[in-house]
Amino acid sequence: MIWCVEDDAGIREIEVYTLRSTGFSARGFETGDEFFAALERETPDLVILDIMLPGEDGVAVLRRLRDMPGKGTVPVIMATARGTEYDKVSALDLGADDYLVKPFGMMEMVSRVKAVLRRCAPPAQILRLGGLEMNPREHTVTVDGARVELTYKEYEILRLFLTEPGTVFTRDRLFIEVWGENYVGETRTVDMHIRTLRQKLGPCGGWIRTVRNVGYRMEAD
Repeated sequence: MIWCVEDDAGIREIEVYTLRSTGFSARGFETGDEFFAALERETPDLVILDIMLPGEDGVAVLRRLRDMPGKGTVPVIMATARGTEYDKVSALDLGADDYLVKPFGMMEMVSRVKAVLRRCAPPAQILRLGGLEMNPREHTVTVDGARVELTYKEYEILRLFLTEPGTVFTRDRLFIEVWGENYVGETRTVDMHIRTLRQKLGPCGGWIRTVRNVGYRMEAD
């Protein structure tokens, strides 16, 4: 869940809409008071925080957040029209994880959100199945120690299989999980990627089993 703290309603709505359309859950808040009231009930995965807020400004909000037990490590991207080196350094020194200068593009915002989430994520465990190994931290896959080069979609399909070995994934679920709900396409796209993934995994490719009229599952022999 990404929270956007921005007093300009138009900007806030565009931020929330863009995040939702790119696969994130998102909520918007107009003031620091609204933000802290919601923070008492739940914790976001990341906050996009405008510096120029009415009442308590973004700098004060960030200070309060960093001092809160159990909440102080939430990643924060500061957003402001100020673009001087001093403002950037000040925000980072206060504990911000990144900085966006207005006006910024929505795709830049999404890219920075993803980058900060990756940086702040706890170390991912290595996923193994027989001689097949995936290292999410390094984004690598090996079969019996030999590196296998996968496309992004193939990698994500394999990650799902290794996260839940033996689980049957329907084509619809794989399509939504990897391509996203708003992607325009057909579920047979999944079949094409499964075919190439099997080929690239060599002896381990046969572990991806077709479940007739349902989808696929992966389990070692």
